Amino acid sequence: MSATTPKTRDDLFAFLDELGIAVTTRYHPPVYTVEESKALRDEIPGGHTKNLFLRDKKGRHFLLTVEEDAVVDLKTIHTVIGASGRVSFGKPERLMEYLGVIPGAVTAFGVINDTGNAVTLIFDEALMRHEVINAHPLTNDATTSIATEDMKRFVEATGHALHILKLASEGAT
Repeated sequence: MSATTPKTRDDLFAFLDELGIAVTTRYHPPVYTVEESKALRDEIPGGHTKNLFLRDKKGRHFLLTVEEDAVVDLKTIHTVIGASGRVSFGKPERLMEYLGVIPGAVTAFGVINDTGNAVTLIFDEALMRHEVINAHPLTNDATTSIATEDMKRFVEATGHALHILKLASEGAT
């Protein structure tokens, strides 16, 4: 919740480099939806992410990072993530304020901008079974591939707790 300028993709890469985390980034035209990004699947192996930026009735924010085809039941997910009452999508202004990204570029890497720890990041356990996770590097015109173990190290290095829960419904397609 700082008034500072959000970190850029280059800032993110520098932070990962400082941690000794190697990533691979593929640049592409901007994509705003999972459907648009599926055209890149053959070129980029690993688990591909979908991110839900949510807010509960007490104003707490959650970022759920799941596999791109995962189905998350928004009517019941609050019971899984410990939210107060049902959740709704967070507003774009709050997305920029807390994670430094715009809609369409939401990513687990956004926690690098959440210096006040206002957002609870939760990964779906099915996504974390992949050896590699693919996510936007704070912009939606690139996809960064990071080893799952390194993603865990990144999250902890930002001061966020690592939460891994079963977020997606069975039989998600």
